[in-house]
Amino acid sequence: MLEASDYTLPAANRLTTANYNTETPRPVFNFMDQVVFESVRKLFRHRPALFNWLGRERSGETVALSDVSFSVAGGEVVALLGPNGSGKTTTLKLISTMLLADAGSVRVGGCDARRAGNSVRRQVGIAVSAERSFFPRLSARENLAFFTALDEVPPDGRRRRIEEVLRDSGLEEQADTLVMKFSSGMYQRLGLARALVKHPRVLLLDEPTRSLDAAATARFWNSIRSLARRNTTVFLASHNFSEAAAVADRVLLLHRGKLLADHPLAPRSFRLAGGPSPDAARVAEELRGLYFRLTGESVVPAPFGADRGPDLPPEIAPKVRSVGAAS
Repeated sequence: MLEASDYTLPAANRLTTANYNTETPRPVFNFMDQVVFESVRKLFRHRPALFNWLGRERSGETVALSDVSFSVAGGEVVALLGPNGSGKTTTLKLISTMLLADAGSVRVGGCDARRAGNSVRRQVGIAVSAERSFFPRLSARENLAFFTALDEVPPDGRRRRIEEVLRDSGLEEQADTLVMKFSSGMYQRLGLARALVKHPRVLLLDEPTRSLDAAATARFWNSIRSLARRNTTVFLASHNFSEAAAVADRVLLLHRGKLLADHPLAPRSFRLAGGPSPDAARVAEELRGLYFRLTGESVVPAPFGADRGPDLPPEIAPKVRSVGAAS
């Protein structure tokens, strides 16, 4: 099992300690790093609604990220793990320049996200689980043609690139189908194709396999490994320990906006030789243990139906709860 001391990296790596201990040395960055966070802080300020005289909502601040520092090299696959609200999606948005840091610096390919936003955006592709940017009455191919123009893909290579990403995302047969007819899994695969269409140096994925079936998930994992071999840096925000164990080189564990651990994993070739292996399952269980140990969360299974009582008819809910308690 992983111990608390196990989430420090070897001396040869760039980041040597977690950031929650203020007495530990600061990370040492390398000029070859593809993505660098240095003492990044992000706040969200919220104000009550205009006509909220009788409500309880009050103004205040939410700390999304607090003094987060890490660096990632080209070709690394990094999994962001943490509970909801821990800062995973905020981290992705800061890399993509959808958000800007309130303090500290974010650099992508040597470009500062605040001062050189256009240069950063040209290097980054992002696919989120709730993608809503597609035109429903256009086909997958037509949507991708629009985004190749928007992302300034060279005109003479657009058609070839569209065919490549359709093939890599498993959408060749649905290329001329209207997007409004897509299932949620197909829609998510189209989001991945849209992120890849401009050959990004950094790929940001937010829960990319949430709506995918087993075959599509395996194809996705193969695509991630192929991208890493071509020196693409991949950030993968997920709640899935098995996914992190299968494809990631490192895990960044976030909790309440703080980076609790930067943990290296065994080489992917060791864990994935010949497909999913017992080693991958063991790593996933160790990650699970590390996650609950550092976040302080506990796993207490509720009786069947106990959390559904209010949603069930009054005459049925007590019976469901009693059956769950008896089992």
